Amino acid sequence: MNYSNNHVLHDKYTIPVIFYDQIGNGASSLALQEADTFWTPKLFMDELNNLVEKLGISGNFNLLGHSWGGMLVGNYAAERVPKGLKRIIIANAPSAIDLYERGTRKLLNQFPDNFADMLQKHELEGTMDSSEFQEGMMKFNQKHICTVDPWPQNLIQSFNAVQQNPHVYSTMWGHTDWNITGTLRGWSVVDILPCIKAKTLLISAPFDEVQDIAVQPWFSRVSQVKWVELQNSTHLPQFEEPERYFDIVSKFLLD
Repeated sequence: MNYSNNHVLHDKYTIPVIFYDQIGNGASSLALQEADTFWTPKLFMDELNNLVEKLGISGNFNLLGHSWGGMLVGNYAAERVPKGLKRIIIANAPSAIDLYERGTRKLLNQFPDNFADMLQKHELEGTMDSSEFQEGMMKFNQKHICTVDPWPQNLIQSFNAVQQNPHVYSTMWGHTDWNITGTLRGWSVVDILPCIKAKTLLISAPFDEVQDIAVQPWFSRVSQVKWVELQNSTHLPQFEEPERYFDIVSKFLLD
């Protein structure tokens, strides 16, 4: 999703920033004809590598990834170990899907009145378009995705874009944030995290859907790592605490 206001890094801190639409998203090729097995982390790492080479920055570059982007950045840094990759920022991203699901189950069970059972019932019965399920999902999102009220317009646009073209999200992730049924099911980089050579910044939040249990392996297994937790945010600190978020990110990149 392109719920980003990272242009602040350029506008305020004069840090060069390159945005790109990943394949299957935005203005890039949608590749709707491809089989489910086409959509793997390897594909996106290959695409990222192609971009870095095409732009001629492979000798010296940094990466910032949020949510799925953070998973991709961490996977790329650990598996490909690019020599020119100096710094990575992994924001609100799990190191393993099973740890992520354990965290979201805990959050769901903190809602009252059999909330989690209601969501699961609709998911199993295929009635996720019902008003009850949609209202329940929004309650979860407003508590663990973004607490800003109302939501920023570009965040709304991103969610609308996924609804209009859910192919990649549903193929790789699934139909809900808390039950991973797609090609990313079972994904983990925990075992290869010691291979990361780049300086690493982790960003998380206590009420993020990505709970500490899923973030901890980044911290304990990467050699050069700093972990910052934003207390007044959930999954989108770039909107919830923008001044602190961009101050932390810019200082790390400019250090």
